[in-house]
Amino acid sequence: MKKAFLFLGFVAVAAAAGAATAWAVSENREQPVQYIEREVSRASAPQAGNHFASYQADQYPDLTYAAENAVKAVVNIEAIQQIEMRRRSYDPFLEFFGIPQDYGYGDSRPQYREQRAGGSGVIISEDGYIVTNNHVIDGATKLRVKLNDGRIFDGKLIGKDSATDLALLKIEAKDLPTLAFGSSDALRLGEWVLAIGSPFDLQSTITAGIVSAKARQLGAIPNDFSIEAFIQTDAAVNPGNSGGALVNTRGELVGINTLIKSQTGSYVGYSFAVPESIVRKVVVDLKEFGVVQRAMLGIQFRVVDQDFLDEEGKELGLDELGGAYVASVVEGGAASEAGIRKGDVIVAIDGVKITDPSTLQLEVARHRPNDTVKLSVKRDGKVKQFDVTLRNKAGKTELIAKEDVDVVESLGGKFADAGTKLCRELEIKGGVQVIGIKTGGVLARARVREGFVITHINDQAVYSLDDMQRMTEKVRSIDGIYPNGRSASYTLVE
Repeated sequence: MKKAFLFLGFVAVAAAAGAATAWAVSENREQPVQYIEREVSRASAPQAGNHFASYQADQYPDLTYAAENAVKAVVNIEAIQQIEMRRRSYDPFLEFFGIPQDYGYGDSRPQYREQRAGGSGVIISEDGYIVTNNHVIDGATKLRVKLNDGRIFDGKLIGKDSATDLALLKIEAKDLPTLAFGSSDALRLGEWVLAIGSPFDLQSTITAGIVSAKARQLGAIPNDFSIEAFIQTDAAVNPGNSGGALVNTRGELVGINTLIKSQTGSYVGYSFAVPESIVRKVVVDLKEFGVVQRAMLGIQFRVVDQDFLDEEGKELGLDELGGAYVASVVEGGAASEAGIRKGDVIVAIDGVKITDPSTLQLEVARHRPNDTVKLSVKRDGKVKQFDVTLRNKAGKTELIAKEDVDVVESLGGKFADAGTKLCRELEIKGGVQVIGIKTGGVLARARVREGFVITHINDQAVYSLDDMQRMTEKVRSIDGIYPNGRSASYTLVE
């Protein structure tokens, strides 16, 4: 049986749960570890048969301070969604003869039912900003936030980012308990951490574990621009803990608990959190702009690990581990304009060595468009330095405004380039095929069906997924063709 990645939000028709996280930013100072040598006398040495070590409080981590303070800033989030109830299935017979689907069925107005989902969140500012996971609130028409002290508030969505699975909410309240940001970069393997959530049926939960790994890339976030550098811990988390806090022994927020890796749907030893380094950047962008300012390097790459050397090293003339091999460069992108070429090996970015895919992603993700990074690039056996000015997904250095739209996100679906065979059959130059539809997106509202091949958006030609990803205008119209050859146009009316 294959392992499944399970996001921790809980979904039920009746009710659901959540929790919130804290916003205040504090300076993180590492305390040096001091090892004290003690002379042990014969009198104080353990006697024969006494196999228990004496308890010395200063030699063991005390998690009570972190737990008792952090739990106050973790909240429950209830996401209420209106789900349309289909009265009957689609009938292709009626469409073939041009008969409206509602013919002969009387009142065809859609009916809805409420679906309640839930998760956790963390209060990060005294005036009510809360960070959680995007999958906890995605598609919700109403948000309710329950604090640790029992008070309940309506939540307002400030912004969300599916690429990092993060979202920022706001409640109208003052003098709230908060969690200060710590440093996920400073976390060490084996360091104690607490996972704190507020699932619907338990009010609050606190579990302890250690940092098992950092910068895990799992391919679990369903987004073409996904950024993954998860903190892996063995702190027990279960459905309902999504969006909860991962805190260090000082009670500082170092991550947002997001998913588990399980065959059963329950915790089996692995849990993963979005690191503070990503959370902090996303939250600041959402608060300031309402949208994440995502910087792009404009390359496709593969880390030079042993598998890569075994498969392609000899052919490419590579024999050293480490770095990111540049497989392709986006024309007009940041790397291309700086002089980076296919075949280069990026060994470091801003002095940070590239050892795995998440390292390069994480270092770029810290920046905004128009920021400059320094790449150390190996070419023809020599290492050269390149100053690269990062760009947005549209290939520009300007910051994205809230009015600018992530078209792929707005459409609400899963997409793939229409293959050569399909384009030939439909007699089109190119297009993007809809292979999945999410509730609440433009495609769902327009009643577009799976299989539809998008050829134009707002009368602008769409030949590939790259073309669609670079668009930032609000979607007003969609044109395309179904696999059976039927053309269709959809115009959105506000």
